[in-house]
Amino acid sequence: MASPPTADAPAPFMLSVSGCRGIFGQSMTPETAARFALVAGKFFRDRWAGAGRSGRPLIVLGRDGRLAGELLTRAASAGLAAAGCDVLDCGVAMTPTIGAMVDIRGACAGLVLTASHNPQQWNGLKPMIREMTGERSNLGVTSASAPSKATADALIAEYRAAEKAGARGVHVEDVGTITTGASGAAIGLPNEATFAHVQRVREALQAIGIIEDRRWLSMRCVVDSVNSSGVSGAKALLGERIVHHLGSSDSGVFPHTPEPTRENLTQLARFTAEKRAHVGFAQDPDADRLAIVDEHGSYIGEEYTLVLAAEAILGAPGAPANGATICVNLSTSRMIEDVAARYGARVIRTAVGEANVVEAMKSNGSIMGGEGNGGVIWPRVTYIRDSLGGMGLVLGLMARTGKSISQLVSDIPSYAIVKRKVDLPPGDLSAAKAAVNAIAKTHSGLKPDLQDGVWVNFPAERAWLHVRGSNTEPIMRLIAEAPTEAVAKQILDHAAGVIARG
Repeated sequence: MASPPTADAPAPFMLSVSGCRGIFGQSMTPETAARFALVAGKFFRDRWAGAGRSGRPLIVLGRDGRLAGELLTRAASAGLAAAGCDVLDCGVAMTPTIGAMVDIRGACAGLVLTASHNPQQWNGLKPMIREMTGERSNLGVTSASAPSKATADALIAEYRAAEKAGARGVHVEDVGTITTGASGAAIGLPNEATFAHVQRVREALQAIGIIEDRRWLSMRCVVDSVNSSGVSGAKALLGERIVHHLGSSDSGVFPHTPEPTRENLTQLARFTAEKRAHVGFAQDPDADRLAIVDEHGSYIGEEYTLVLAAEAILGAPGAPANGATICVNLSTSRMIEDVAARYGARVIRTAVGEANVVEAMKSNGSIMGGEGNGGVIWPRVTYIRDSLGGMGLVLGLMARTGKSISQLVSDIPSYAIVKRKVDLPPGDLSAAKAAVNAIAKTHSGLKPDLQDGVWVNFPAERAWLHVRGSNTEPIMRLIAEAPTEAVAKQILDHAAGVIARG
């Protein structure tokens, strides 16, 4: 994670396929949020009109709950309305919840105020777009998703132009309305958006033969929602199965570094063991990622989230497994291939980024997809990474097989995946490009994959290396997977040396 800016360094502001991110009060201010939303709103409205739609487009808005998010949301609402869009403000809501609501309401797009797993001082605006053709996927759901790279690049270009020339809204008579979604807080129920999302998850589980039977209902769970957007959804889906809920307030203050990695989930691990729970679930602030702790309090790693979800879907009685495709990115563990092979399914790998995975899923009619960071994409619910869908699938798998998390993990061939981060100067793309070129040149005989940074397969060692610049932070990501941690570290050490030498 990038360090906070010093007095001599400007605060980072990042534009990418994930929208924009910056430091609150410095590079991310109400003015920034309003300008980005105004530009995005005009972009959405032009797409709406270009598809032959009349009237003002509806945009679904939500936020991840972190401090000062409400202030930025109000600015973003004003920007969208000034662009001639109607706004449905769902308040604190998971990113996948906004995706589901875009589909349910037939909206043009969604916008989420979130910085995902970034620390408290960060915030941003993340767009999602629904196709304007009215077509539905082969799984029977509409398809709001992260924008493609081409769409994101076009939006970024318009924002850069607005920074120089100013952003202009519509005439006063064309200004959109701002509506607040129904809240169930007064009667102890989730709000309208969360309720609809949870219902979609339940219907999707039932469609593949997973029902909330006696065994499912007997599961005991510990959950860590980091006082953010996943609190209400986890409660609504799991109910009394939650025997202890960490980070369950609406304060927006993260009780620990919010990225759901081993070092940040020591309390979840401890309480899962102490409460004799069957499983521990950890969400990130916008609840699109899910990490899992087993019944012994051992962190099993985010890579297993996608693998267990795939096992649940492919092995379910109502899922068409044979010949199905699963799409994952280049940095995802090869465990997914092992599980897919059991059921005659095929894995397609893409460049890193939710939008790239989703684009491949739609092109191939994939039954599911995702990323090895705990992001499960299940089209029956939404084309957005979704922690609630992941929770339901994992509990359904445990109920169907009668196996514990540790037993399910032991059934899957294991590999060691090791990740490192290297800070880069904000805005400096040359350092990342030089690192990729150095790795590609060194391993040219292995025909490295250059669709996203550089990915090198080492067939003799049953290992791979992936080196790429982050889409959301000023860092390089170095990832290696091998049968043992020692071999993975050796690969990373060698890569680091190659990069240092240039």
